[in-house]
Amino acid sequence: MSQQVNHETSAAGGVNRRSVLAGLAGGIASAGLIAQPAAAESTDAAARPPERDQRVEALLKQMTLAEKIGQLQLVGDETTARAALSGGRLGGVFSVVGAAKLNALQRIAVEQTRLKIPLVFGLDVIHGYTTNFPIPLAQGASFDPAVAGTDATVSAKEARSSGIHWTYAPMMDVTHEPRWGRIAEGYGEDPYLATQFAVAKVRGYQGNDYSAPDRVAACAKHFVAYGGAEGGRDYNTVDVSLQRLHNLYLPPFKASVEAGVATVMASFNTISGVPAHGNGYVLHDVLKGTYGFRGFVVSDYTGIEELILHGLAGDGADAAAAALPAGVDMEMVSTNYARFAERLLAERRITRDQIDDAVRRILLVKFRLGLFERPYVDEAAEVKAPSRAALAASRQAAARCMVLLKNDGPVLPLAKTVGSVAVVGPLGAATYDLNGTWAGLGTGASTTPPVTVVDGIKAAAPGATVSYTPGCTVDGTDTGGFAAAQQAARAADVTVVVVGETAAMSGEAAARSSIDLPGVQQQLVAAIEATGKPFVVVLVNGRPLTIPYLHDNAPAILEAWAPGVQGGHAVADVLFGVVNPGGKLPVSFPRAVGQIPIYYNHENTGRPADPANKYTSKYLDLASGPLYEFGHGLSYTTFRVDGLRLSGTRLPARGGRIDVTATVTNTGGRAGDEVVQLYLRDPVASIVQPVRRLRAFRRVTLAAGASTTVSFPLTPEDVGFYDNTARFRVEPGKIEVYVGTSSAATLSASFTVV
Repeated sequence: MSQQVNHETSAAGGVNRRSVLAGLAGGIASAGLIAQPAAAESTDAAARPPERDQRVEALLKQMTLAEKIGQLQLVGDETTARAALSGGRLGGVFSVVGAAKLNALQRIAVEQTRLKIPLVFGLDVIHGYTTNFPIPLAQGASFDPAVAGTDATVSAKEARSSGIHWTYAPMMDVTHEPRWGRIAEGYGEDPYLATQFAVAKVRGYQGNDYSAPDRVAACAKHFVAYGGAEGGRDYNTVDVSLQRLHNLYLPPFKASVEAGVATVMASFNTISGVPAHGNGYVLHDVLKGTYGFRGFVVSDYTGIEELILHGLAGDGADAAAAALPAGVDMEMVSTNYARFAERLLAERRITRDQIDDAVRRILLVKFRLGLFERPYVDEAAEVKAPSRAALAASRQAAARCMVLLKNDGPVLPLAKTVGSVAVVGPLGAATYDLNGTWAGLGTGASTTPPVTVVDGIKAAAPGATVSYTPGCTVDGTDTGGFAAAQQAARAADVTVVVVGETAAMSGEAAARSSIDLPGVQQQLVAAIEATGKPFVVVLVNGRPLTIPYLHDNAPAILEAWAPGVQGGHAVADVLFGVVNPGGKLPVSFPRAVGQIPIYYNHENTGRPADPANKYTSKYLDLASGPLYEFGHGLSYTTFRVDGLRLSGTRLPARGGRIDVTATVTNTGGRAGDEVVQLYLRDPVASIVQPVRRLRAFRRVTLAAGASTTVSFPLTPEDVGFYDNTARFRVEPGKIEVYVGTSSAATLSASFTVV
């Protein structure tokens, strides 16, 4: 290990910190603890430079050192932007909205600076710009990547019309931690599912050409392993093995690079002791080397400055000297590159090639955005209100994302002829809380309140008497409103109880130590249950919640997530059966917070949980397994999956393929959607493998009594894995296949890798 560390040095002759992870991997391998595969995908690759575009090279030759360093700076307000522009030292601006404001800043850059290099304008367009769609976690529940693609397509068109060129999305952080508020921004606990949605969203934002007037440059974030934050506390430490880094956290990023994502954002966290903003192994070696990423890497908000508090850097100069060689090209908010780069270059702590590489990458994205040809936006064409088509798309997406967790009776769907409905709960008349986190940033978005659940129900059942009683607040302790809520329930044919979280309870810096229903909302549900009248619970939330009481006592539970601007209509569409719910959980729901982390794709132990044996891996006071497993979701009809067939029983490790087919039948009395899911298990491997891994899924719509055959191709890539040297392995042996409607599928077959 010491030999490898000493071999890799910085420009100043000191230790290059990116060697730490790589050295660890090499040390393990050289010690003979991990067998070397016959064919391996190495992560020990030099960073590949961006394409040598003639326009970029011509401009680069004209630039002074100060102008080059200026391109590395990104600021977040107009005042700072104008000050930096006065010296011609600014690359981009974020979080300023409005076509007129952005055009004014662009005119300074294009008309008043020496080289007339346009600015790039960025914004967190996470799940909508003017039109808010369901949060990304909800979109993952659709098990339909086209939902994410539609959101991105609509958002890109609206944002670009307002002068935004660049979105800090999609977030593709896989996480096993529901306490972490930013679980709302990603697609859940599974790397394969997250990969499919991340790629769909990148393509939706960028299209085939992100210089088009209805497209924006995407940003894959956060690179990498941010979802592994200890305790679910935002910005916290991540300690991760190389095999888990490459098998769990990196796959969505790798696929997004292959899909052509324009930019990548570094993460706030450490990765095995090295903060991402100074981690050359993940940024330089893996992202820019092995993956061949040729766009630029942007820091997160003050991420380079925070290397000081992390303990990697002693001051701002140290921070800049760590971040630039590691692979961070553009600095957001903090100004360490601007203040120290010239000095660091003179001290040989960074190189001119490193500066040129970063500038080259930034300029290439600007040229690909068409900013040199079309730096301004037509202010008259700015989208300031959702169009009818965008609202319809948001409504359809929201209903498609909802998950029916329980439906005893069945209570749902409600009859449109129902005489009276009592809507109870603090979120029954909520507006902006239905949008969830990271909403309302676009022009006009904050003036378009979402449709409330009570208004959606009134529109869906115009002949019914619909009342609304909050009963309590979301997180308060006052139960004084319970009596009125009970009175309303007794007077109605059915009660819809709408409970959950406010928008501020999930998202960045919104970790919760308890993920129960906040406040006295569970007691409100109990009060409604005590009336003896029929009721259903609708959940509005940005994360999985611990809801065993609801599971045991509520007749029906609809997981609506934070459904967006048309949320109330979409909830009513599902409650009244206009839409038959077909969503599935993209994340496990724990029984209690003490069970966390709990996820379906865990590794086995030498003593798997056995209720009959005390000395196995379980809790004394809690049943094993989640309350609701990954992939769970009910329908108003029923389905059967059978007829599992494999096209062969032997899969060659090089270039082989096996097709897995099964028949899905709608065995109920109405049309509906089912998601057929395929999982694999490698029961014997040199690195212990998860008990199951999702490797394919398909959402199908079937009329009552109808059947269809689904087919999934499997290749060596599906059965392979990264080992503890970060090498990809495909090992011979038996592979088990499971096909069904959740991660608890029992229909199985097997084949052998040869």
